[in-house]
Amino acid sequence: MSDRIESLKKALEKDPNNPLGNFGLGMEYFKQGDYENAIIYLTKYLSLHDDEGAGYRTLAQCYVNLGEIEKAIETYERGMQQAAKYNHPSMVEEFRQEIENLKSML
Repeated sequence: MSDRIESLKKALEKDPNNPLGNFGLGMEYFKQGDYENAIIYLTKYLSLHDDEGAGYRTLAQCYVNLGEIEKAIETYERGMQQAAKYNHPSMVEEFRQEIENLKSML
């Protein structure tokens, strides 16, 4: 386990509801290919923070990597809502494209 993961876990022990700590730990696990743990922390982050879309992208990619295509589509759809809410039209279009690609895999 990386030093970065260890330090983020220690920080979260003090403040388990820190959105950025949960996001950071989720991203570290994602980078290492530990998608199950990444999902845990990214989901917690999204429950704590009104994300603009990027968190949903990474969470959806975790589901794709685990072969959970329906969950990935649902996550991209929630991300599209958030991206639209925050006026990120290019992200909305990116997610729409990803959903179309994933639907062809079903």
